Amino acid sequence: MASLEQQKDGGNFRVIFWFGGHKFSRTLKTSHEQEANATALRIEENIRLVERGRLEIPPDADIASFLLSDGKIGKKPVATKSMTLEGLITAYKDQLPQDSLESNTLGTMETHLKHIRRIMKPKPPANSLTQTHLQQYVEKRSGEKGRRGGRVSAVTIRKELATLRAIWNWGRRSGDVTVVFPMHGLKYPKTTEKPFFQTFAEIEAQIKRGGLTESEQAEVWDSLFLTVQEEKEVLAFVQRKAEHAYLYPMLVFTAHTGARRSEMLRARMTDVDFVSNTAVLREKKRVRGMRTTRRVPLSEENRRVLSAWVADHPGGQWLFTRSDAEQITVDEAHRDLKSVLAGSKWAKVRGFHVFRHSFASNCAAGSVDQRMIDGWMGHQTEEMRKRYRHLLPTQQVQAINAVFG
Repeated sequence: MASLEQQKDGGNFRVIFWFGGHKFSRTLKTSHEQEANATALRIEENIRLVERGRLEIPPDADIASFLLSDGKIGKKPVATKSMTLEGLITAYKDQLPQDSLESNTLGTMETHLKHIRRIMKPKPPANSLTQTHLQQYVEKRSGEKGRRGGRVSAVTIRKELATLRAIWNWGRRSGDVTVVFPMHGLKYPKTTEKPFFQTFAEIEAQIKRGGLTESEQAEVWDSLFLTVQEEKEVLAFVQRKAEHAYLYPMLVFTAHTGARRSEMLRARMTDVDFVSNTAVLREKKRVRGMRTTRRVPLSEENRRVLSAWVADHPGGQWLFTRSDAEQITVDEAHRDLKSVLAGSKWAKVRGFHVFRHSFASNCAAGSVDQRMIDGWMGHQTEEMRKRYRHLLPTQQVQAINAVFG
């Protein structure tokens, strides 16, 4: 009979069996009990096949390897030098084509890998990575402080491991690793669903009631969307206070098209058509490995502001550019927006993404067809739709009145 022993702390199993009066043991590359039991049963069956003469062991065979492999391997495999996890990460980054990922995506990936390197210390061979290692990573990260004093969320940890999984899967395709990334079955801490998008007044009233910590207040402000009237006030404020001429038309463009910050910064002069009153947004994430576009209509206000901006444009190919006709960077755009809003009522507006969320929310509140919103916004997750779907007042009131009158 074959028996099993598991290493400490949920490690891999070891199978132990007797054959020909000798004791054999071999460590199995699995911590799953069901898989280990299946291997032990297979060894017992192979021993019976040998005893019945249906399976013949070569004279120079390594018996444990022979029985474990169903007679396919005669000698114990010779260990070869395998790539470390650190080497795998380096190889993946070295082969990335230029401009294949956006700068903010690369920055996020580096942040994820910084934590993975710090905790996992990826020096051992990549193929030796087990579910136990990943579970230990989850437990370590979930006990660390995250943004605004709270704990690192399960969402963040999943994203970090998803980054590693993407690198791992590339390694499997290139032959640098041979096993499946052992992510299935990991246990994560419970997470809290993001709140619905709320207006400035709703958030202020919620905070005024008291009882929210600073961290909780910051999370509520993350759900801010600006009503159409509030957007007008913010845009008027930026128009008066901005030091850089490009900031106001850039913000109007974002607020009235729902463009992502990166899409807005990639826009070219030729992407705006004042005849058809449309603008082309250059996408990078909707289709993997392909640059795609979508066309959005220009509101009358957007058209007016863009026309004035184009008439006095500094020059060059980029729609929004500095006075030297150079493309505006992500850091410059974010810094200039935060600088002009600092110290004002609108300092709670955390970035350009607020205007993208506001675009979707205001369209929903205006009873715009969801398919049209999706077309203008580009790819949207069901989670994001759910966060502003409560703003469909007409349809929801009609639906409830159809039941209760």
